[in-house]
Amino acid sequence: MRPRLPALAAPLVLLSVLTACGSDSDEAAGAASSSGACKYTSTGDAVKEAKLPPGDPKSADTLTIATNRGDIKATFTPDTAPCAVGSFVSLAEQGYFADTACHRLVPGFVLQCGDPSASGTGGPGYTFDDELSGSETYPAGTLAMANSGPDTNGSQFFIVLADAQLPPAYTVFGSVDAAGLKVAQEIEADGNGPDGVAPAEDVILESVS
Repeated sequence: MRPRLPALAAPLVLLSVLTACGSDSDEAAGAASSSGACKYTSTGDAVKEAKLPPGDPKSADTLTIATNRGDIKATFTPDTAPCAVGSFVSLAEQGYFADTACHRLVPGFVLQCGDPSASGTGGPGYTFDDELSGSETYPAGTLAMANSGPDTNGSQFFIVLADAQLPPAYTVFGSVDAAGLKVAQEIEADGNGPDGVAPAEDVILESVS
């Protein structure tokens, strides 16, 4: 199944990405409810296997995304996006992001990563619901989940390179620091490769810790 593109003006249409599904369990872990638990639903077609995060998600204030182009420090917002933060922390602990390539660059807009297949259609074998208030904004440095429609979050995420006019349809789970944004913008400055989608030079996530 191919990504469903949101009805946005170019170049924004390049953002939406299908998250793949599958895991070691066919059960949902927890439930997105007033109890505060998160629901991570397995759907069976992971491009790289990952365990479901716990329904009572782990949290972290910061993590460092180490790339071959430099480190990007991320500060999270678990108060407003506990399930997204919990998923990202769980995947980081499992080494899911290690040695994966950022597969999409839209200059002046976003750098997108988190798909081990680098195809734009891969994911961790589960999905989880959006965490949206309807008042989301996307200034430069925003860290948010990519999706293929409502409630289809997986492992793919993007870093906003310049203030973006996006609808409040993408879960914001943190931001990157000024030095990390500069790293992303240096990648942006190199432009796209021959396919017009990926960065001109390979951008590899070496670890997230």
